[in-house]
Amino acid sequence: MGPARASTSGRAAPGGPWPSHDLAGHEPAPLASPCARPTLIFNRTSLPGVVTAESAAVADERGSFARTYVADVFAAHGLTAALSVTARASNTRARTLRGLHYQAEPHGETKLVSCARGTIFDVVVDVRSGSPTRHRWIATVLDAARGNAIYIPAGYAHGYLTLSDDAVVLYQMTDSHAPGAERGIRWDDPTLAIDWPAAPEIISARDRTLPHAG
Repeated sequence: MGPARASTSGRAAPGGPWPSHDLAGHEPAPLASPCARPTLIFNRTSLPGVVTAESAAVADERGSFARTYVADVFAAHGLTAALSVTARASNTRARTLRGLHYQAEPHGETKLVSCARGTIFDVVVDVRSGSPTRHRWIATVLDAARGNAIYIPAGYAHGYLTLSDDAVVLYQMTDSHAPGAERGIRWDDPTLAIDWPAAPEIISARDRTLPHAG
């Protein structure tokens, strides 16, 4: 199936907020914030339940400060998963690829993914059985300088390609890691036809041998 993608356009002007676009040509519908001065700005994507989040930073002569996760604000937008685990992946070189990974039900993981350093091309694929958007994908550029993130519910595979050296990726996840439920799909699966911005140069042996989409 064809792609349904979020924006991969160049970095927006400093100070935000930064818009997110669907590269199929559709502007994501903004979710109204319950706060008069929202600390986070949410946008739906074309995949159900997958939402991008933009941090509204406050800047002064020292730099800036932004909240990246506020449980009650996320819950007000229907994003209620208990993100009780934080993990970090360091990537030495640009064009490092990780993915596409997910966990089989009933051990599906929900995660909030962002960059603490550098930039990545982040991909989400619907792998839910019977879903009308099964095997559709979206992509967005996550940039530490921009402070954006993507919320990925259970039932979606996730992967990324680093666009800079020394990229550090942060995951906030539900506490449901189950090694026996780990699954994956090849990054270059022809059914998905993901439009990666560059050919990967570093892939783990495990990710090279992942199966094609079923």
